[in-house]
Amino acid sequence: MAATDISALIDYYVREKDLTRERVTQALEASFLTAYAKMVPGADRIRNIRAIINAHKNSVKIKADMEVVADDDLMDPYNEVKLSTAEALYARKGKTVQIGDIISLNITPSDFGRIAVQTARQTMQQRIRKAEQEMLAEVFQDRVGELITGTVRRYDKGDVIVEVDKFEGIVPSRHRIPKEDYAPGDKLRFYIVEVKESARGHELILSRSHPNLVRRLFENEVIEIAENTVEIVNIVREAGYRTKLVVRSEDPNVDPIGACVGMRGARVKNIVNELNHEKVDILEYTEDKAAMVIESLSPIDPIKVDVDKASRTVTVYVSDDKTAAKAKGSKGKNVRLTARLISAPNDRWDVRVEPYDRMTQTKSIASEGANELADVLEISRDLAEQMIACGFTTVEGIANHAQPEDLVDALGISENQAFAIVDKAKNA
Repeated sequence: MAATDISALIDYYVREKDLTRERVTQALEASFLTAYAKMVPGADRIRNIRAIINAHKNSVKIKADMEVVADDDLMDPYNEVKLSTAEALYARKGKTVQIGDIISLNITPSDFGRIAVQTARQTMQQRIRKAEQEMLAEVFQDRVGELITGTVRRYDKGDVIVEVDKFEGIVPSRHRIPKEDYAPGDKLRFYIVEVKESARGHELILSRSHPNLVRRLFENEVIEIAENTVEIVNIVREAGYRTKLVVRSEDPNVDPIGACVGMRGARVKNIVNELNHEKVDILEYTEDKAAMVIESLSPIDPIKVDVDKASRTVTVYVSDDKTAAKAKGSKGKNVRLTARLISAPNDRWDVRVEPYDRMTQTKSIASEGANELADVLEISRDLAEQMIACGFTTVEGIANHAQPEDLVDALGISENQAFAIVDKAKNA
């Protein structure tokens, strides 16, 4: 490559890499400095050195800022110049110079052009890569969290490389939808996770599995969400399997679920297609955790739902093992998503689905009733269980309907004890 190709080299990278002429020129100047360092021994000792490209003249000069010192005081020939030498150079320009001045000297070797361009061409790719990364950071740093369309280009060590606005983005394996194919040329939408600085420079990290990908798709597709008429309260996702979206609206005239589904399901269908046919459940928000769990597990019809606030557990009882397995979903994914749906960062809940055992439940209810009778009536647990077995099951029922002689006859206790029990029931 001849020196006259400097301008063509700049034009090539501006055109092919979509970089500004200024950035390409800066990268080429850095490459020329590398070439100079290889050609001139001790060049690395020059502190203030720079390459100056004149694209119009297809020329490059290497210049250095040096301090003028007395002829006898020259100690550092790489960063100092003798006064006599400086005076001779400046005399040609009609200027004067004195000791202590910092002057710019042309230190370009006579045969630098041809050799330098050849060397610069070899190192230019690395410099351009760095310039691209700097520009990538500038372009995308403020776009983190946005949705963007990209074209799949290739695989690189397990990562999918995607072209986005002439830049390259990376989709790591953890950010891909399981079993989704990524063929070169495919156009897909991605969520911008971050612009990450690594040993390789700035990297644009994209995701197909992030829950916010679904959030942005709904914001784009559902005008009521974009206009804040419908609010997305929560979203949980098992990429490739199912997404659960909780929505609500303060406007009584707006059906938040209907708005998201769209006419004949058109809106949600577009999103499902974009997600490679991942299931999307849309639920209306309620503070009632049992109701949220029932809605999330629909169309499963539970027999009973217990909410234990102490253990932060919602237990859903269904008719049989087959129904329980259906409610839990593949490998328990559906029930785990439901648990995440009703949880908060500092308030984690668990959801369990169990087949309903009527005998066990009856025993459990009887046990709870016996505990209540024993506590309120101040009797033994054995006597409380005996009372329940004889039909005296609640404190209220004993107070309103039981007579002391009924207790004596049924339980074989003394009249005094029977009167005390009825009296405590009436005063409870």
